[in-house]
Amino acid sequence: MSDFPLPRHDPFAALRQPNFLLFSIARLAAGMANTLLSAAVFWQVYEISGSTFQLGLVGLVRFLPSLGLSLVAGAVADSYDRRMLAIGSQLIQLACAGVLIAAAANGTHSLPLIYAAVFVVALAGAFEWPARQALLPSLVTPETFPNAIIVSGTFQQLAFVTGPAVAGFLIAASGVGLAYVALATMFGASCLALAFIRPRPMETAKRAVSLAAIKEGIEFVWHRQVILGAMTLDMFAVIFGGATALLPVFATDILDVGSIGYGLLFAAVDGGSLAMSVVLIFFPPIRRTGFALLFAVLGFGLATMAFGLSRWFPLSLAALVCVGLADQISVVMRQTTIQLATPDALRGRVTSVNSLFIGASNQLGAVESGFVAAVTSATFAVVSGGAGCLAVLGLVAAKMPELRRYRLPHRGDAPTELDAEEPLAAAAGS
Repeated sequence: MSDFPLPRHDPFAALRQPNFLLFSIARLAAGMANTLLSAAVFWQVYEISGSTFQLGLVGLVRFLPSLGLSLVAGAVADSYDRRMLAIGSQLIQLACAGVLIAAAANGTHSLPLIYAAVFVVALAGAFEWPARQALLPSLVTPETFPNAIIVSGTFQQLAFVTGPAVAGFLIAASGVGLAYVALATMFGASCLALAFIRPRPMETAKRAVSLAAIKEGIEFVWHRQVILGAMTLDMFAVIFGGATALLPVFATDILDVGSIGYGLLFAAVDGGSLAMSVVLIFFPPIRRTGFALLFAVLGFGLATMAFGLSRWFPLSLAALVCVGLADQISVVMRQTTIQLATPDALRGRVTSVNSLFIGASNQLGAVESGFVAAVTSATFAVVSGGAGCLAVLGLVAAKMPELRRYRLPHRGDAPTELDAEEPLAAAAGS
């Protein structure tokens, strides 16, 4: 069967639907809140303690809830009203922001209190993420769903770029307390936008939260080559290509560009990702999503190696921009592939498995880069990491041909539900 003729591309097709517009506003506000929280807490903790060890504890406190509860949260998202679950999670985060505001206003400098608030925010976020992601297909028409994935990713990337900048400006203007006020405002705005969303009913059976339900989600991912391949590629690409953790070394010891150069290097990846997000909005959806994902990972690995070998700052900057460009294509292709290949009844659980892959790769990537650099050198760590990324790419492309051949569904298919019913039955019966 050949692809159906595509109508003229409307880059704002998804945003013209009120439910998705509200969802995007909520995502932007929540994304800014979370990145602002990270920046503000890191600043306050270091201001209080002067300890890099304490900064490491902040990262650990934020990571532990997702590590321990992601799979349970996915099962909850498939069993209860996803919109209400997302709103409830945001209200808990809003309450934590209130605690941080009160502590700052009273001059309370308690690290345990800050860690407790951060832990609860992360705990609520572990339940919010799969619910929010699984909600998306019920907010747009099937034909605009690929566009919705790209636009949603753009809002998220915009939040990643602007959140820390807003935090820095507010802290400089009036201290960390004002940053926490902005944090509460953003969480409140996200809750308000979600409250007005009216999702399309999805006629799928609800499963009770249980070990069997969690196991069903894991088995579905394991037996769905397209989904497992997409998650595997992303995880190992980030683990092996984690050059970000070594940017201080490159800025000071290799490129000799100081703190200003470090800031530019750090911003280059996010800047490239944001630029690619905007570009993708104005082009028709990429039909061969599997092939595009493989190609993006190839670009990611090569750009990482180029950065590791560069000794000229403009070239290093350009290489990191290319890392961001390739990474954003990879993110969009992965999310599109996973969402379209998953039935609605399993979206929460599959999203939770994906979040485990993402969380593990982000943490292990920094560990891998730091360890290899300590044993060898920063240059070897980055270049060998890029080569490792390419090796995984070759293995996945060879062993998982379904991913390589995966395309967006044809008109007349029901990409948000029916496309994955047969694999679901196979997974359930295995």
